[in-house]
Amino acid sequence: MGIAASLYYSADMVRALPDDANRYETVHGELLVTPAPRADHQVVVTNLVGCLWSYLAHYPIGQVLPSPADISWAPDVLVQPDVFVVAIDEARTLDWRRMRTILLAIEVLSPSTSRYDRFTKRRVYQEHGVPWYWIVDIQARAAEIWTPDATSPTLEQERLVWHPLGAAGPLVIPLRDILLPV
Repeated sequence: MGIAASLYYSADMVRALPDDANRYETVHGELLVTPAPRADHQVVVTNLVGCLWSYLAHYPIGQVLPSPADISWAPDVLVQPDVFVVAIDEARTLDWRRMRTILLAIEVLSPSTSRYDRFTKRRVYQEHGVPWYWIVDIQARAAEIWTPDATSPTLEQERLVWHPLGAAGPLVIPLRDILLPV
């Protein structure tokens, strides 16, 4: 059975799609389908989770989680950030429906996700007040930093810095520590 691209997809429709090797998301009814990520993508995701895990052990304001996920702010929105930090009180519920306060969302670019991550998903993260959105570009060895009101990203080629409310100090991640050596 093929998936009709012309349908207006709700989060519930996406949840009912087959469990195959693809990742399914919807943003304002647009179905986003991406294949399983490449190994270099997963290495960067793992490195980011490790850095955030260590930081949040010292400043327990949130819980870091990797995709797959089920973040939904509206009936026609369901996203799966590659890595994200959810507010600690919501994370403790262990209920995707209650995890709505995303403190940091991170997407690691893949050839098949570049357009979605830079435009479609970025806009929905901004609309729903995600205070920090990082797009890590493995090929460019750089990251784009977005905030809710930004009309263009801050480009970072050296390090990622995150200082969320409630944490006494910032997290500083040198890009060389999460990207594969050249």
